[in-house]
Amino acid sequence: MKSKLILAVATAMITVFAVSMAFAMGGGNARKGKFLYRKNCRSCHGSTASDMSPADKTQAEWTALFSDTGKIKCSPDWTVNEKDLNDIFTYLHDYAKDSPSPAKCS
Repeated sequence: MKSKLILAVATAMITVFAVSMAFAMGGGNARKGKFLYRKNCRSCHGSTASDMSPADKTQAEWTALFSDTGKIKCSPDWTVNEKDLNDIFTYLHDYAKDSPSPAKCS
């Protein structure tokens, strides 16, 4: 009985954590994110950067990458604020290769 209660509490905590992460990382404006991506990311990396297309990663990979932006090599050079960064993440996530509408061109 006690182990079932612990399992139920653990499951509830994991669910709450997953939903809160989805809301924390999501909710951005993908349309604005596409503009910001083109303005800030592609202008620096160039249009041939292979790692700069939304369809190059899955939604989970984009989420993992943006969960700790300090690990991204170019992050110290970013000039975007948190809201704009969330919009860029939303664009990349929403058009990832496993999304319902993967990006065809960057």
